[in-house]
Amino acid sequence: MEKVILTREGHVAWLALNNPDRHNALSRQVVRDLQEAAHQLAVDRSVRAVVVHGGVSKSFCSGADLKERQGMDEPAVLDTVHALRSAVNSVAQLPMPVIAAIHGMAFGGGFELALACDIRIAAEDAQMGLTEVGWGIIPGAGGCARLPALIGPARAKELIFTARRLAAGEALALGLVNRVVGREELLDAARALAEEIARQAPLAVRAAKRAIDAGPGLAGALAAEWEAYRSIVPTRDRRPPEFRGE
Repeated sequence: MEKVILTREGHVAWLALNNPDRHNALSRQVVRDLQEAAHQLAVDRSVRAVVVHGGVSKSFCSGADLKERQGMDEPAVLDTVHALRSAVNSVAQLPMPVIAAIHGMAFGGGFELALACDIRIAAEDAQMGLTEVGWGIIPGAGGCARLPALIGPARAKELIFTARRLAAGEALALGLVNRVVGREELLDAARALAEEIARQAPLAVRAAKRAIDAGPGLAGALAAEWEAYRSIVPTRDRRPPEFRGE
């Protein structure tokens, strides 16, 4: 893995995105490495908590690598987004709790990755949002399902329909993040929480996560999101700057 760095400290695993020149944009290599890291963690029973963070980049994750997607035909776009969905879902399905430590930008697919985590801690400089409709597409890696589950359909619709970008304090007020800390305190705060979780009975923690995540509706919502994403890819609205509504 070149674009994701996986390390372990005792019972805590650290998963750092490593595409700093692109603000950790989700290139195909980043997505492949993220999927591989999730596969490794899924079978590692020594890991009791995971922290996902932006590493040395100025941002947690800026979203899709738009430069890489330039020139892709529709099948390639769908394949790329499907791979991203799979990687994000693999993070969400990890048996142990996953904490997102967010700084800088977390937009589009980057915010969907954060939403797939169980707990989110944001630095004061964090900005986040599902910005896809501004590019003529929709959230395609779980955002249309996970955001409403987190803050309710009406608030989720407002954020998605407007492609709004939220500051850390706004995200906290909406319940999108669990807490906001200073930028220099972010990883220490994530470490303290991960270690607190890791001290608990691991089988009980995993069972509690399964019980909570078994709530109604998510699987159907994810399937509906993918069908909606596939329907929007062939439209002319994906070709800015003029939205034609056709």
